[in-house]
Amino acid sequence: MTARLRDALRTAAEGVPAYPVYERALATARRDRRRRVAAATGALLVLVVAGVALPLGRTPAPEPAATADAALPDRIALPPIGTLHVTDRPRLGPASVIFSGPAPRLHGWNDVNVVGVVDADSDRYRIMRMGGESLAGGLVHLSPDGRYLARPEGEQDDPGVEVIDLVTGRTRRLTSRVDDSVASTPVAWSADGGSLVVRDDVPVAFDGATYTSVLSAVTVRDNRWTRLAAGAQEARVGSVVAAAPGRLAYQYGRTVAVTGLDGRERSSFALPDGTWLAGKGAWSPDGATLTLANRRSGTDEWTLRRVDPATGRDVGALRLPAVSGVVAIRLLGWAPDGSALVAAYQPEPLAPDRPLEESTDPPSTRDGGVRTVRVLALTPGAAAPRTVLTAPDQVVDVDVADQVLRSGRIRDARPPGGVGGRFWLWTGLLAVLVTATVLYQSRQRIALWLDDRRVRRARRPGA
Repeated sequence: MTARLRDALRTAAEGVPAYPVYERALATARRDRRRRVAAATGALLVLVVAGVALPLGRTPAPEPAATADAALPDRIALPPIGTLHVTDRPRLGPASVIFSGPAPRLHGWNDVNVVGVVDADSDRYRIMRMGGESLAGGLVHLSPDGRYLARPEGEQDDPGVEVIDLVTGRTRRLTSRVDDSVASTPVAWSADGGSLVVRDDVPVAFDGATYTSVLSAVTVRDNRWTRLAAGAQEARVGSVVAAAPGRLAYQYGRTVAVTGLDGRERSSFALPDGTWLAGKGAWSPDGATLTLANRRSGTDEWTLRRVDPATGRDVGALRLPAVSGVVAIRLLGWAPDGSALVAAYQPEPLAPDRPLEESTDPPSTRDGGVRTVRVLALTPGAAAPRTVLTAPDQVVDVDVADQVLRSGRIRDARPPGGVGGRFWLWTGLLAVLVTATVLYQSRQRIALWLDDRRVRRARRPGA
């Protein structure tokens, strides 16, 4: 190569812009790394959000046959913080007990109330949130087989009730068919669980100063409404409802009526002073008699008596022990050995005495006079009641599935402690969000640190 050619090539090369090989390679590596980190973070966030919405979604739902070992737990506890909801996965399946009250963990923000739900054959707990009152056995009812929960739902413009399937997690809404209704409230299940008894409030005056209560039987499968009765709201129509196969007994004022699910009244009779229809289990197991709860005048002692459902005639006292020292009792049902299982409402010692004019009204758990509730077994011939279920203080309402009562089984319960599944899901999501935010804000410093390490590693002798 001649000197002249060499000078010409050097001159030509000086005019060509230099390509920043190292800088371009470094920028490309940083861009690829950011894309990989962003994709991985996005995928992780999607998985976590899906886990919150459908926790453990691949767990199969239990079948109703799993309730063959259904039993009454001998105690219940408050749901752990972060307990899964009744519609979360894994599904709970049929339940044995539901409960509510003013206890701290049974309330949420914005006056949200909580119903606790206990599995039929284990100590798994779930919760159900409600915007209004959540009286277990009063406003929220467990179906006879424990599979369904019925609760009021809907605004004044569109009243109705909701039925939640604890096996599938699906919710079915039964829209009211009562003209001008402003509120629908479930008050009982039929004996076979195929129908609900619903009470609707219908305003009489234009300003809504007075109301009429309308009682209806509603088929759950096809939402067919059959009118059963109506009366002034002061009569508290359907304040207590008991179901037998093909029949219902309900109380209004100081009267008990017996009707078929087709709406035809079969009989009615006046209640003696100091007595009330005993509760949802008021029908005897053979359906031949009705049971009344009687409070002895001037005492806090309660007993159960049988009456003829056609005439109201007293057919004799039951050989069951009396219940003393309680605000009220509510008959839940009957065990195979003939024991009556009752919810006994323990008094709050600091609560004021009820006014004299209210002494003839059925005792209520809403006035703050109840500290807790227990389920007692009144066994024929026994000297005293036997406690079969206890609850914490401020748990004042309870309902038990009929199939659990009929099984007669009671198990040693070990309620869950610590925190529930939703706590860990939300904690994990929060940790991922915080980590992703920190990584994103520090992405440049992390990239420079990684590049510096790579350069130092490349400059080491022997590299």
